[in-house]
Amino acid sequence: MLSDRHNEILDQLTSNPGITSIELEKKYTLTRRQLGYSIDKINDWLRINKLPVIERTRKGQFVIAQSVIAKLGGNHERILATADMTILTEEQRVYLIILMLLSSKEELSLNHFVFELSVSKNTILNDLKQAQSYLDTYNLTIRYSRKHGYLLEGKEFQIRKLLMEITNHVLRMNNGESRLQKLSGIFSEQVHEFTGRIEKVEGKLNLKFTDEKLKAMPYILILINRRIEQGKIIHSFSIKYEELSDTKEYKATEEILYDAKNVPLTERLFITLHLLTTNVFSTDTENDESVPNLVPAIDNMLRQFEKSACIYLQDRDQLLDKLLQHIKPAYYRIKYQLTETVIFQTPLSKEFRELQHLVKRSIGPLKELIGTDIPENETAFITMLIGGWMKRQGESIEKKVKAIVVCPQGVSVSRLMFNELRELFPEFVFLDFLSVREFLHYPLEYDVVFAPIFLETEKRLFVTKAFLGREEKQQLRKQVMSAVHEYIPNEIDIKNVLNIVRKHATIQDENALVREMEKYFHKENYATVVEHNDYSMDLNLDELIIPENIMLKDSVDSWEEAIRISAEPLIRSGKIKPEYVDAMIRYCEKDPYIVIGPNIAIPHAAPDDGANEVGMSLLVVKEGVRYTSDYKINLIITISAVDKHQHIHALMQLMNLSGSENERNKLINAVSIEEVHEIINAYSKD
Repeated sequence: MLSDRHNEILDQLTSNPGITSIELEKKYTLTRRQLGYSIDKINDWLRINKLPVIERTRKGQFVIAQSVIAKLGGNHERILATADMTILTEEQRVYLIILMLLSSKEELSLNHFVFELSVSKNTILNDLKQAQSYLDTYNLTIRYSRKHGYLLEGKEFQIRKLLMEITNHVLRMNNGESRLQKLSGIFSEQVHEFTGRIEKVEGKLNLKFTDEKLKAMPYILILINRRIEQGKIIHSFSIKYEELSDTKEYKATEEILYDAKNVPLTERLFITLHLLTTNVFSTDTENDESVPNLVPAIDNMLRQFEKSACIYLQDRDQLLDKLLQHIKPAYYRIKYQLTETVIFQTPLSKEFRELQHLVKRSIGPLKELIGTDIPENETAFITMLIGGWMKRQGESIEKKVKAIVVCPQGVSVSRLMFNELRELFPEFVFLDFLSVREFLHYPLEYDVVFAPIFLETEKRLFVTKAFLGREEKQQLRKQVMSAVHEYIPNEIDIKNVLNIVRKHATIQDENALVREMEKYFHKENYATVVEHNDYSMDLNLDELIIPENIMLKDSVDSWEEAIRISAEPLIRSGKIKPEYVDAMIRYCEKDPYIVIGPNIAIPHAAPDDGANEVGMSLLVVKEGVRYTSDYKINLIITISAVDKHQHIHALMQLMNLSGSENERNKLINAVSIEEVHEIINAYSKD
């Protein structure tokens, strides 16, 4: 439905079709953008009522269909009158009751609510109960006293969060703007004044807020200002002064507060935060480093998404700018718990659900930067941006083969199997690794299931071992590609390719060349790479855990000390840099997946954290060391991995060893390095 302003503009257009854009802007004191927004809303309304939309010429004149003038010339007021008589739902009455509690300048009695909402006292009493349920999530309470009537009680920071959300809810209602002005006692002149201030802020910050936010911000700022004048001040909250005081937004608050007296620092910081958390339509993101490491975090998130979705996003720099535009305000919203609780109410398409699932799986770098989980509606907006970009370049995951991995052997084995299969089938979208119980209730659509056991399913099921050798991988790939695509992929012999290159060029680093060719052929041509022992990068467990890399200790003081001791041989031999150890300690704080079996853990970090060469070391702690409250670890295997392949064969042998309680106990109770290496040798033959 149309707001008062939109109604007036539509009346003016139907009664005076010759009026120009400039004349309308002057008549209603509007900017060009505000008028454009109003015309868009009027056209939405016309479409709903099955009427032709209003068009604008380059010279600022309007093209209005005769049917619109004929239809609305005499009936428009009746249509609007009917709209004003709309019966409010219980949810809408709750929003309006809370708005009155937030904004009233006088004491509120039951009769105030009855009069304003035109319902009975019993209905209002029930609505007040529903309002209290809504306020419970904010830890706020509605109190009644004869002296002061109905009041809101609780922390002012929580009340401000509520104020921003309720304002947005009310503005989305039919005739929401006029309802908001009437119930809160805000005049149009005040709104125009604050709109002007906000537009000056836009100029200073070199950005444009979204139309929806520009509409809500004047009301939010007026109501905040009113609460400050009433002495309802935010006394303290967890905003770091240093983080916000150097921002352009902090300086821009002078435009908004120039006529306010004695505004406390906390209030200025809160308004700064409001500016920082408001969505923008456009902004100058060049050289924007106001949030350190935000751009690398978004870039890493995109790379993980591309890998998960098996796509290559074009014009990544442009997409990065778009995401930065959205994610910078989201960063502050998430960090200070100011994210709106409004989430999508409409049914989401199958492809959107799948995309959002992959976004959630890729959002780790952002989560790590902010230090908290990313709310559902924030991931939904990020998904919309990425999904829109994909559609623009004609990309879709709809036609890609979607696979899941189901494994009853625990998280570590499932994860390893998932990563191995994703490397083997880079053209498939791998959605998840699941337990059998999770598989029975899995909500997303998929085409292929990989599992080490037989499962009841109507989809294509490929029963495969958790750990595959080279020949087994080749056979599985041929089997799957033949069944899914009805063709057998070509085999590319890396040895022959290498011989051809060697004839015509000098090779500086043969191992690096092999790795690059594997990546290229595997990714682009979906071909099976045939590896030969002469050029295979696979290493056995005893080739990595050599006697010089084994240490025996009765006890250690802490988990951190255990990692530092276990890493010493790898630092000594130059396999890793000292900073790799610090990275391992950081990752261990949040990664229970390093525990691969009872009493055994494999701390590691990323290749770019300081891994020079592939390597492994083993520390045996006889009495064990506590890793979190859940695990006591006796065997610590530190892994240095420079790529995704070289250490995998040895890791599989290690997984086999970790599955034997008898062998684990032998290692824990070993009295010499030779005894330990003998057990390692026994598991290095397969």
